[in-house]
Amino acid sequence: MKDIFEIIRSQDLEGLKKFLEQYPRGLDVATEDGVWALHAVMDQGDLDMARFVTEYGIINMNLLDRQGNTVLHHGVRSGNLELVRYLTERVDSPVDQANLHGVTPYDLAVSLGKREIQAYFEERLGASAEELYHNPVCRGMHPDPSIVRVGEDYYMVNSSFMYFPCIPVSHSRDLLHWQVIGYAITNPEWAGLESLEGGRGYWAPDISYYEGSFYITATYRLNEGGLPQRLQMVTSSKKPEGPYCEPVFLEEEGIDPSIFTDLDGRRYMLLNRGARIFEISGDGRRILSRPELLWYGQNKKASEGPHMIYKDGYYYLFMAEGGTGMGHRITVARSRELKGVYESCPYNPILRQWDEKRLIQCCGHGMPVETQDGQWYMVYLCNRISTSGYAVLGRETCLDPITWTADGWPLVNSLKGPSELQRKPKLSCKEAGGRKQEENLGLWSQWCTVRGAAADTYEKQGEELLIHGNGKDLNQIGYNTVLLKHQTDFCFEITAKVAVENDGAGDWDAGLTCYYDENSYLKLGLACRGGQPGILTAEYVDEGYVTESFLPLSEGGKAELRIVTEHLKRTLYYRHKDQWQQAAVFDNTSYLSSEGLKKGKRFTGAAAGIYVNGAVTGRFVEIEMNSADQEG
Repeated sequence: MKDIFEIIRSQDLEGLKKFLEQYPRGLDVATEDGVWALHAVMDQGDLDMARFVTEYGIINMNLLDRQGNTVLHHGVRSGNLELVRYLTERVDSPVDQANLHGVTPYDLAVSLGKREIQAYFEERLGASAEELYHNPVCRGMHPDPSIVRVGEDYYMVNSSFMYFPCIPVSHSRDLLHWQVIGYAITNPEWAGLESLEGGRGYWAPDISYYEGSFYITATYRLNEGGLPQRLQMVTSSKKPEGPYCEPVFLEEEGIDPSIFTDLDGRRYMLLNRGARIFEISGDGRRILSRPELLWYGQNKKASEGPHMIYKDGYYYLFMAEGGTGMGHRITVARSRELKGVYESCPYNPILRQWDEKRLIQCCGHGMPVETQDGQWYMVYLCNRISTSGYAVLGRETCLDPITWTADGWPLVNSLKGPSELQRKPKLSCKEAGGRKQEENLGLWSQWCTVRGAAADTYEKQGEELLIHGNGKDLNQIGYNTVLLKHQTDFCFEITAKVAVENDGAGDWDAGLTCYYDENSYLKLGLACRGGQPGILTAEYVDEGYVTESFLPLSEGGKAELRIVTEHLKRTLYYRHKDQWQQAAVFDNTSYLSSEGLKKGKRFTGAAAGIYVNGAVTGRFVEIEMNSADQEG
């Protein structure tokens, strides 16, 4: 007897009926590639067979294949418009549900040139492909967003942790395209990062505007073992890009500060546990009152990230709850008086991901903003879970619309959870996108480092970028001779040419790194061991190098290096005699994700860049980092 997939391929409806009479659950099988029999039916595009399977088969129509594709993704591939209509209108398979590569059925119709299906989806959603955007809007490490509008300009800040410069300030005119224009702290002497462990540093910043100045506050989180462990940093500038003044550090326990200015001009800071409030001076540099608890939250677990707005006679208090993993959410309460009793929203949580199989997870820690046209949006953090099962990119920033109920409660994306495909905001502004990067950012317009930048560590000489090593390796707390870019895609490659000035400095290495923190990274470098030049590959996890290989070279003054990343797999190459040679393959680099190792505070995301280990100078040129994400 034919198996189920042969019957489907031959479009033998009568054969399928007989098969299912004998094996009622015979559709509950998948190929080695993770494609279910249900999906194979939709791929064939036979509407009669699809109807029979849907209406008479014992099957779960929510089944996803290994790439996260729905029945509608497979229906689109068939090219049968009537099948697509049936799956959309009768099965209610979402047009805007993304697979694990961020591709929705609408996107698939566009990329495959299925114009009839594309036109149908356009009619169904009431928007053309050009009128839609994809979440997240800020990819790679962009956690804990806070936003403020001044006129037609939007400014956002995100956590930077132990990375330097501290707390990026981004600008946008359309809420979708963001450009870093400055940082809250660019003076390493003010940053205080030198001795901090990975995951410490600057948490959950907030940006506000008051009487012609921009104010940024954030929690400065120190290492365990000493007191205080948490201080609240405040700095300000007349210009959103800075430079910002020397920060002050307010001594009040808690995390995730935000600043709210009341109608009478008095200013307050909000902090967790729950949402506590205390008055601060107009310049934000002094505490004027004791903290008072306003509301502990609806979920009452890990309540943090409080933000307040005033609208239509109510103070609205937004909170992140449930912890930063699965179950993270946004809740809201309101009161007629600033310190009055807060009423929990009957629709709470107003944002949460309920489906653990979707691409976008762990959604919370958000802040609302009103556009110049009176629309409302929420920026919030999320994780994208790749086909590997790991959120390697760290927490990113999403955007979804807020609507207000007749009784005055805000709902994010109509309580549908985070969107993967959404209508673009329609804003009356002169130009869209973000401002160009400020020229005064210099090196920091492209790179960041860890724990500050010691004097004379980095240098530009024409096309070459020089890093002067300080004799330390990446696993040491005082290490900072590395330049990194946060990984924004699950698949990418990074290349560079490196030459080293050693002057008899003993053992050293310099080259490319894929980095999470001092507890987890990998290296591909030009190296010297015992006077012998060569190529070094190494993985550092937890407390030591778990793999390390040295390939001797006859000449070792320079090298061309490449790392190709496909989700958790990283393949390392070096060029020798004009041929690329494979140096190593690391099949499972889950240690480069927050959940891949349980040690310390792991709140950031994977990065990649160039490094130097040892008392040598590395000369780098032709450094490129390019996305190669694959569609499923």
